[in-house]
Amino acid sequence: MNGNKPFDFAGSKPVRLAIGAIAGALAIGLAFEVGQDAAALLFGGGDAAVTKPAPISAAKPAPSPAAPSPAAPSPADAPFVVKSILPIKDPIAFGKFYWQPERTTNGPLVITVDLTARVMSVFRDGHEIGTSAILKGYSAKPTPLGVFPILMMDADHHSSLYDDAPMPYTMRLTGDGVSIHGSKVEKGYATNGCVGIPTPFAKLVFAAAKVGDKVIITDGKSMKLGDPILAN
Repeated sequence: MNGNKPFDFAGSKPVRLAIGAIAGALAIGLAFEVGQDAAALLFGGGDAAVTKPAPISAAKPAPSPAAPSPAAPSPADAPFVVKSILPIKDPIAFGKFYWQPERTTNGPLVITVDLTARVMSVFRDGHEIGTSAILKGYSAKPTPLGVFPILMMDADHHSSLYDDAPMPYTMRLTGDGVSIHGSKVEKGYATNGCVGIPTPFAKLVFAAAKVGDKVIITDGKSMKLGDPILAN
């Protein structure tokens, strides 16, 4: 896909991705207890199976120790669970971004895009380390929804479909060219289906990401602390 094209959506304002407070903590604890009960039923720890008794003359073998039930993983320890978000109170203006990679330096990277809020977030090990306003596609060239691995990365990419348009720091998501790439993110612009982000932000994300990292594109889906970002 190419870079930007003029599009008029006067009066629209970018809305920050709605990630609520820790309202889901109780529900997560309940899910953890249910998971433990299910694990006990599936893997042991319940009633022993009925077996045929040994002959009276035979010595009764000592019972084998029961295998321990596998512990259910804690949602807070899973890599793709929202563990923290950047403390941003105001809506993110076009062209504005935030980047705090020092919040965590290890763990898997996941990128989320909310087309309704027109916001992209970068999570590492569940901690939000970056966020930005975006451009998206409209009409006949909408930005697709779904979970996409990064297929290709090219810091100096140009469109093969749209007049060799520059697409700096391209991270391609689909076989037909839908990508995250650097753009002039201003009001009145759109893309031909790509996710356009400010070029300085694209450079930072490009350096942190790698081929195979997941990008989740939704349309109005919100997340709270403790919610899973991506099911394993």
